[in-house]
Amino acid sequence: MPPLMPAGASALLKHPSFLLFVLSRAFSRFSGQIAAVAVGWQIYDLTGSAFDLGMVGLVQFLPTALLVFAAGHAVDRYERKRVVQICLIVEALTALLLAWGAYAGSLTVPEIFVAMAVLGTAGAFESPATAALLPLVAPPGSLQRATAISSGVGQIATITGPALGGLAYVVSPALPYAIMVAFCFAGTVLMGAIRLTQPAAVRDEATPADLFAGVRFVRNNPAILGTISLDLFAVLLGGATALLPIYARDILETGPLGLGILRAAPAVGALLMTAVLARHAIHRRVGLRMFQAVIVFGVATVVFAISQWMWLSILALAIMGAADTVSVVIRFSLVQLATPDEMRGRVGAVNFLFINASNQLGQFESGVTAALLGAVPAAVLGGVGTVAVALLWMKLFPTLRNVERLE
Repeated sequence: MPPLMPAGASALLKHPSFLLFVLSRAFSRFSGQIAAVAVGWQIYDLTGSAFDLGMVGLVQFLPTALLVFAAGHAVDRYERKRVVQICLIVEALTALLLAWGAYAGSLTVPEIFVAMAVLGTAGAFESPATAALLPLVAPPGSLQRATAISSGVGQIATITGPALGGLAYVVSPALPYAIMVAFCFAGTVLMGAIRLTQPAAVRDEATPADLFAGVRFVRNNPAILGTISLDLFAVLLGGATALLPIYARDILETGPLGLGILRAAPAVGALLMTAVLARHAIHRRVGLRMFQAVIVFGVATVVFAISQWMWLSILALAIMGAADTVSVVIRFSLVQLATPDEMRGRVGAVNFLFINASNQLGQFESGVTAALLGAVPAAVLGGVGTVAVALLWMKLFPTLRNVERLE
């Protein structure tokens, strides 16, 4: 085992492979956030339907559910950075087709859904590959700080992406997709420049036992099972951000640029919290801190739901982003540190399935609930449900609640 040499934030950013990794991830996140704004506004503009907004999340989630085990095995069998590069190229080509359709004025709702399904398929492979790469590019003993910095750099892209996506859409509906193409290719080049000192072992062939090893590992580890399932149910219920196009146009009465600002607000809060965590890692009672963060997330969701003032909505979204960052850093660090490297792809794929279920099925759930009850009652119900799930999970998973340290 190599000696533990925790690195500070500035030292980590001088580590070449880690710097290339976070920059590539930032470009990928940038592209995804631009897509969220452009697709969300375009779908709602074409249909005026909350249900169709929810369907965007469903069509992205289905490929993940179908491919989760194959994706995890591929990440553990093949070179992980090559898997990420292939995914980014597929995303770039998909964005190029969307840009052409939007420019020609021929883009239809079914075509957008097909494109989002392709992006969801690429994400099913890209996310576990990226997660499995991080422990290999972070110096030993520095995973929590590396996770915080990686998350923070992604949040910078998340802040800039929605605002630029909204502004670009005002100029031309095709421009956001063209920007996506450029950023996906940039991420591909940066990922290819990474030099790993611990390349993933190549596996010769898969067996059914190999494919489902990640599920067994998660099921047999109560702390990891509790962590992943908490994120699933809490964010599944608290997916109010899926309703942002409705809030932007009908409740807060702002336009595409305002929608971009609202989408960026959680990232601003997340970035501020990342700056704190990069300097001051959480050393004690990390399990309890994660539960507390989820409760704060739920309360802020309720505040956002009932707000009719732009400034209060932005503040509530920023608090949601800050709370979510605490949960993400603890969850990711706990899962990665407890998982052997040869299984990180398969466990990461299971984790990504749960994350996608929470985010994209949460988007679908919010759209359906909003169609039945209205946007405000749906968002309030989701926030209350998030708090309830956190309190219940504290009772069901005492092992997770009592986790004291990560590294």
